[in-house]
Amino acid sequence: MIGVSAIICTHNPRPDYLRRVLAALRTQTLPKERWELLLIDNASKEPLTDGYDLSWHPQARQIREDELGLTPARLRGIGEARGRLLVFVDDDNILAREYLEQATAIAGSYPHISVFGAGSLDPEFEEEPEPVIRPWLRLLALRSVTRPIWTNNVADYFCAPHGAGLCVMREVAVRYSQFVRELRISKVLDRHGKNLFSCGDDPFSWLSVGSDTGFGIFPELRITHLIPSGRVRQDYVVRLVHGHTFSHVVLRYVVYGTNPRFATVLDRLRTLGHGVREGWFSMRCRLAESRGTADAIQFISEHKLQPFNILTSP
Repeated sequence: MIGVSAIICTHNPRPDYLRRVLAALRTQTLPKERWELLLIDNASKEPLTDGYDLSWHPQARQIREDELGLTPARLRGIGEARGRLLVFVDDDNILAREYLEQATAIAGSYPHISVFGAGSLDPEFEEEPEPVIRPWLRLLALRSVTRPIWTNNVADYFCAPHGAGLCVMREVAVRYSQFVRELRISKVLDRHGKNLFSCGDDPFSWLSVGSDTGFGIFPELRITHLIPSGRVRQDYVVRLVHGHTFSHVVLRYVVYGTNPRFATVLDRLRTLGHGVREGWFSMRCRLAESRGTADAIQFISEHKLQPFNILTSP
């Protein structure tokens, strides 16, 4: 019986990174007969079929998903997976050798937690980031905790696992698929081509609460996050701040009815004051947050979105 489905969603991957991701999966301590490997090619310009050898795994499949976006790729993975526990692996995630074995043990030892993830997400930078960028690196899914932490409070963001190495019990994954299709905003939930949208991981955690369980992170789940030089450049980080804010505001509105507001004159004055204290780059990020909120308000209005209570939906 397949207990775990490891799902890699990738779009135009960097070949050396993806090969390292696959090499780390090849050395997993969990016996291969207990897990399957799905490589979801999400509308890559050059199909992956011939470029990556999966013959080392007896239960590996390559699957093409032509609808662009991380969310459609995840939905395809959920639909194809046969495991009870689904583990989402980004194409720049190097899993520790015991990751799948530890995830299986956690699923068995913590039946009250149906969504969990890595408590240790350490970077491997291709190029060291400038000091001014470091305060914003949290947006690159980096974290470190020394003990397991979990909750059933949807507002406890610190306990919410990131998408890198995200572990989801099948029941919640199926509910996520239904939820996303009902929302009809999958294109702004997460990465979509060159758009740096995000927050697509959050509904998994929220839905765990709606399923009378909870979510958390565990230090024994360790990942090395490969970060290319382009992702620590100032312009990229500013775009990332904008995309993250946009997605966060839209999602919070449709899920909980949290009404966003435009920046006031006082808010703009505070941003200017922040720039004087912290520098030009930090002020650019604050302005990107304001633009992200304004664009989200416009998107909500144009698409006539309505709140959808995630905790009471069937």
